[in-house]
Amino acid sequence: MNPLLHLAEGGYQNFALSSTDKTWLYLVLASGVIGILVGLILMKGVLAAEQGSEKMREIAKAIQEGAEAFLSRQFKTIAVIVVPLAALIYFTGTEVVGPDGMVEMTKGANGLYRVICFLVGSTFSGLVGLIGMSTAVRGNVRTAAAAVRTGRTDEALKVAFRTGAVTGLLCVGLGLVGAAGIFLIFKNSATTVLVGFAFGASLLALFMRVGGGIFTKAADVGADLVGKVEAGIPEDDPRNAATIADNVGDNVGDCAGMAADLFESYVITIIAALILGYSATQSSTSVLFPLIIPAIGVLASIVGIFFVKSRAKDRNALQPINRGVWLSSILTIGATWFVAHYYVHSTKVFL
Repeated sequence: MNPLLHLAEGGYQNFALSSTDKTWLYLVLASGVIGILVGLILMKGVLAAEQGSEKMREIAKAIQEGAEAFLSRQFKTIAVIVVPLAALIYFTGTEVVGPDGMVEMTKGANGLYRVICFLVGSTFSGLVGLIGMSTAVRGNVRTAAAAVRTGRTDEALKVAFRTGAVTGLLCVGLGLVGAAGIFLIFKNSATTVLVGFAFGASLLALFMRVGGGIFTKAADVGADLVGKVEAGIPEDDPRNAATIADNVGDNVGDCAGMAADLFESYVITIIAALILGYSATQSSTSVLFPLIIPAIGVLASIVGIFFVKSRAKDRNALQPINRGVWLSSILTIGATWFVAHYYVHSTKVFL
């Protein structure tokens, strides 16, 4: 059978993991854990920054309460849909048969594992969106306070950039931990249950991205019509309640929604690369290589994050960010070439 079709149907992948393969797999898992821990450390640093004046804290609190109320309502709605979907996913289970004709996983067990992975994917996606948005709504006021306090962009850039880095690191960290963990547990049958993990991530991304987008656009239009046209209140004036709703929408749509969407794309990309890797050579190295590359990217990104610092000669805030991006890119490219040459033994995969 065509290897790609075999994987798509949830088949058994006939390869053996050597001690080197297992070491790389554990390193990938460790990289994901490091990404999560660094993200939490950055979040602690952001929350320790000053919040500014009483008026700033008052406005920020209103936005925080609105964003948390929206997500709470959204998660309750999603929970109603997740339960019946989980039941349906159970019945998509398939019997996994090894190359010797022995049953490696029964249909019922496969369906159960898919459901568990589906719930894990949903939970991880929701966590990325929730923590990312919670950090963002708190980082907003701290960024403004840093700019007001110092009168410069360097401290404000540091707070703002690290606020965003929290979401990014949690996204890639949880994605790697989920994918590598499932692969480590199920090994040759991993792709038969990874589909559940990906579907869980996609479900949350759909609701959070689309739901948040609808909310923010409705609030934006309402704020403009009522505030500027009817009441003559300037745009983004906190006296207009719809302005607060507009800012709530920006956070739930562009922070929580985008974070969940990014997590979904990241997970699905990894799983697709695993399938294509195995279909190309039917070897363990081709399956693990797509996991190793993002693991390298996580570690390189962590280094780049701490190199994003403003200098006196910088003309705009994008220059220090570009330096961090260039450094992370160079480290990732160099490490990827090393792995391709010494582990996969082929630089073609690098190109």
